Amino acid sequence: MMNFRRELRNFFANEDLNFLVTNRIPRLTVTHFMGWFSKIRVGWVRDLSIRIWKLFTDLDLSEAKKQHFDSLHDCFIRELHAGARPVDMSADILTSPCDAIVGACGKIVNDQVFQAKGFPYKVTDLFGHNADTSIWKDGTYVTLRLTSSMYHRFHAPYQGVMKQVDYMSGDTWNVNPIALKRVEQLFCKNERALLSLKIGDKGYPIALVPVAAILVASIRLHGLNMLFHPRYKGQTRFSCDVSFEKGDELGWFEHGSTIIVFAPAGFDLAEHIAPGVRIKMGTPLMYLPHCSSKGSL
Repeated sequence: MMNFRRELRNFFANEDLNFLVTNRIPRLTVTHFMGWFSKIRVGWVRDLSIRIWKLFTDLDLSEAKKQHFDSLHDCFIRELHAGARPVDMSADILTSPCDAIVGACGKIVNDQVFQAKGFPYKVTDLFGHNADTSIWKDGTYVTLRLTSSMYHRFHAPYQGVMKQVDYMSGDTWNVNPIALKRVEQLFCKNERALLSLKIGDKGYPIALVPVAAILVASIRLHGLNMLFHPRYKGQTRFSCDVSFEKGDELGWFEHGSTIIVFAPAGFDLAEHIAPGVRIKMGTPLMYLPHCSSKGSL
């Protein structure tokens, strides 16, 4: 069985085949179908779907808060048991909002960042026409990719408040490394939301940009009683007043995708943050301004 799973994964890891299967299909139609199918509450449909899911991924449900799921969707958006993700509460640490594999990261230069080597995009294009991106000049960004088998909920990286969310409808391209090397400005084309946060006593601006992808088609946020999905056309701004503590849950994806974290000048990446590194929610992501790598204030 292990050899079969290995061969199956290797077969679909072929870049051309993977790109064809996940991107040269009617993405929105497939995504809408998956949204409907995953919510079917029939035992054999749920169990068979989870078994097939395990064939293609390293799905581990041992940390899940519950072990019996009503549907495939219920498994996708599972909560974890208490203590599964310890949060670094150090005052000088901005923590990762999610479990992820680190993608492109570094400094924002001339309003540009990278989705993959040789594929830059502008922060203004990602944030939408209503956003003031001047505050991100010389700032720092990190791309965090959630695979389909990972924990899909995302959390506050620091204590603060969220007053505004900009939702931008868009496509549902796959956001895996294969697609990122082939589709220019992919993140700027996909459905996404801009979460504008103010953190700490100094009110540092932090932006979280959850980007949807094929099979996702929805982002859910606490504090806004709605489900974001492509039915909202163009760019829509929502006002809110959501206070949170470090580690509080902010929302979730319906499936794996990406969160891009932006911080202003003065924030530095934690030492271990580099492309390809796997991290957990609650672990150090960046240092706040005027804080050394040893954690002093």
